[in-house]
Amino acid sequence: MERVIRIYTTGGPEVLQWEEQESGRPGPGEVRVKHAAVGLNFIDIYHRMGLYPLSGLPAVIGMEGAGTVEAVGDGVTLLQAGDRVAYAGPVPGAYATHRLIPADRLVALPDEISFEQAAASMLKGMTARYLLHGCFAVKQGDTLLVHAAAGGVGSIVCQWAHHMGATVIGTVGSEEKAAMVAELGCDYPILYREEDFVARVKAITSGAGVDVVYDAVGRDTFHKSLDCLRPLGTMVSFGQASGPVTPFDISVLANKGSLFLTRPKLMTYTAGRDDLLTHAHDLFQVMRKGAVKIAIHQRYPLAETARAHRELEARRTKGASVLLP
Repeated sequence: MERVIRIYTTGGPEVLQWEEQESGRPGPGEVRVKHAAVGLNFIDIYHRMGLYPLSGLPAVIGMEGAGTVEAVGDGVTLLQAGDRVAYAGPVPGAYATHRLIPADRLVALPDEISFEQAAASMLKGMTARYLLHGCFAVKQGDTLLVHAAAGGVGSIVCQWAHHMGATVIGTVGSEEKAAMVAELGCDYPILYREEDFVARVKAITSGAGVDVVYDAVGRDTFHKSLDCLRPLGTMVSFGQASGPVTPFDISVLANKGSLFLTRPKLMTYTAGRDDLLTHAHDLFQVMRKGAVKIAIHQRYPLAETARAHRELEARRTKGASVLLP
């Protein structure tokens, strides 16, 4: 029996409904995937709450998953039944035991990478890839500030940036998370509840500031993060876990050192199939090398997605989480 998590209205975790659904036969260019694991991400919460509008309601949310191709539609030559695949986007629909999805948005999953690892890393890992190679071309010797360093994206960025030879500063909420990110390559964990992260960054960099800030927190950290940058530094605001950034006069960027600001999203960086394959290839490569390890700290039955959302929103999770059909 096929099941989905569906929402009929936006709101809190209580709007997530566990229901039966038949995915049907794939149409031209589509495949039907049987999920083995589904990723859990903050963008799912934004969709559920209506912060990122959906195309319509009712809707099935969820942006990444991994599993096996069950059937292919007319014209599909890239894949066949039985193939192991994974994806992130382009449209919601992953909170399901099965789904239909365009074949050209799927990537073949190497045998060395498990379904759970893929479901926990496709969206977050390809996000890390565009953060480190697209928004700002990190190179050896650069210094980064990563907010929510113990989170799903942050924990991957720490490892990948360390592998690239960068110095990583990361904010975390507890001693436990500080120890965790230190093991992942974060050179300077900052307990943001106990320390002024701006003052600490200035001390670490001898007053120079960092080359780039990666901020998925939003309102609570954005303006102070600008004070952490060196002149001509880059601010990457790619999430809003604490709420959207309040409007501000862009002359602030000039006054603080002719700063660069970008608000990117993965679907732009992976819009073309070649770009998608490049991002996935680079992610799988660092995972195969062991430079990036995907630690899944939380596993939830798909039927208990509401509980997973509550724990993610309360910041009671660390690293990656997956939903299991």
